[in-house]
Amino acid sequence: MKSINNNAPVKCSKTITINTNSEKVWKVLTNIDQWAMWQTDISKPKLNGQLQPETGFVWKTGGAKIHSTLHTVEPNKYFGWTGKTFGVFAIHNWTITETDGKTTVSVDESMEGFFAKLFKSLFNKKLDKEMQHWLDLLKTESERQ
Repeated sequence: MKSINNNAPVKCSKTITINTNSEKVWKVLTNIDQWAMWQTDISKPKLNGQLQPETGFVWKTGGAKIHSTLHTVEPNKYFGWTGKTFGVFAIHNWTITETDGKTTVSVDESMEGFFAKLFKSLFNKKLDKEMQHWLDLLKTESERQ
């Protein structure tokens, strides 16, 4: 797994426990083309190929179109990508761990670049809120499946 940049001006780590198995969580999380069906902050997600490292995808969030490339696809364990938009480069990683039928999902992200540095405080607050929202929505959708 490609590590986030711990020296980046913007970074966030969050964890949630989901009351279902890791296969269900994985299915929801990695079905990129369907993200907009449950992730209310995302629109127009499109995976451009197979779910494997080096495959690109595009999506919109917060009005910004993001061009991403998968770097890690390890079923039911690790999922990650890099992304670029408006002079910002992000590394985004998910770690999935199942114990006794419950799944712990951890997400880590770093953002760097001119705007990430310029708006460090704002971006950190926004990313913290957005990552918690994404985890909450992932929990709801995975438990619904």
